Order: sequence, then structure tokens, then C-alpha cells
Amino acid sequence: MLVGGIPLWVRLVSLAIGYCFGLILLGYILGKLAHVDIRKEGSGNVGTTNAVRVLGAKAGLITLVFDISKAWMAAFVVWLIFHSTYTENIRLLMIYAAFGAVLGHDFPFYIGFKGGKGVATGIAFFAIVVPVGIPVLVLEFIVIVVLTGYVSLGSIIGAVSAVIELFLFYGLGLLPYGEADFGEIAVLTVIAALILIIKHRANIGRLLSGTENKFSLHKKT
Repeated sequence: MLVGGIPLWVRLVSLAIGYCFGLILLGYILGKLAHVDIRKEGSGNVGTTNAVRVLGAKAGLITLVFDISKAWMAAFVVWLIFHSTYTENIRLLMIYAAFGAVLGHDFPFYIGFKGGKGVATGIAFFAIVVPVGIPVLVLEFIVIVVLTGYVSLGSIIGAVSAVIELFLFYGLGLLPYGEADFGEIAVLTVIAALILIIKHRANIGRLLSGTENKFSLHKKT
């Protein structure tokens, strides 16, 4: 089946490659090496924020860098495989790979599909989709976290902003997407943002009730 000049199987392969990269949950692995299951400590999440809380700042930083990198690594592998065959659509396929990494991180099959919240991997996905908007997103996230102490709030607002920036910068002609590819990219971006927000539904409840945990670089004792 050919869709937009690319066989459907090529999209699925790109998505699967990304999913496999996303399955590497470094926070969970580092916890196991330290004889700690971070799913049972702190917030119970396997991502960066809980890695900092449970394992310390160093482990958290390593987790952050890797969770961002794995989406880019997936996109690069897809580029290596398909760039000579689907040159005009390679960015779309790289976005499928990065989206797959988000799915793998958030829904890893080997721990009951209960993974991280996809913030760091989501940043990498958005960086591929809207590269021109990343400085604004990162600055916005940092300012919100510094002023409020809530990583969850910065993440949720960042996800909404990423979708807005996609449509804004595309409308201004600052993104290299054709009309056909943009429709798919917009759908993937909106889904990624919705997943991130839904993953934070418990945080949203705590934010509204004033009981949300504030971020700290200090390891939980």
C-alpha cells in the first residue's frame, strides 16, 4: 500500500525501530544496577525526575541525556536505512522513528506497558519536528520549573506549546514540510502531546489540589 509516495510498511518499520530504541529505559536499568526498583520508589516513574529523586543527580543526568538521545539515534538509523530511497520524505520517516521512541519509552511491553511519561524523549521528538522552536520550549520549561518547582507543569505547558509552535512556524513557512507530509506530522505531534498530558493526569490532579511534589536535585533519603 502506497501512501504519499511511501509504502505503509516503511512507515511501520520506522515506527518499530523507534519503539525498540524507546524500550531502553536507562533510569530503570540504573536502578536495577543499584539494586533499586525505581518503580517502587519516589513517584514510581522510570524517567529522569524520579531517577534524580531516587538515584541522585548524576544518575538523573545520565538518564536525561540518554532518554533524549534515543529518539535521535532511532531517527538517525532510519535515515541511514531509507535516505537514499526516500530522499524527499526522509524527514517524515525520521519523525515516525522519533515518535516510535516516545511510544517505546511510555509503553514498554516488558514491564506491563507502564513506562515513563515521555518528557525527555518527547523533547527530542519535538526537536526533530519543530527544530526552530526548541530554544523557546527549553527556555519556557526552565523558567516554569525554576519559578514554580513543578517539572510536571513545565512539561504539560511545553507539550501544548510544541503543538502551537508547529502550526505557527509552518504557517510562517519556517518548516521544510510539504502539505501532504505536514498533515501526518501534525497528527503525530498532537498525539505525542496528548499522550504526555494524559501521562501527567495524576500530576494535574495534585497541581489543582496544591499537593504536587516540587523538584529537587537532592537524592531521596
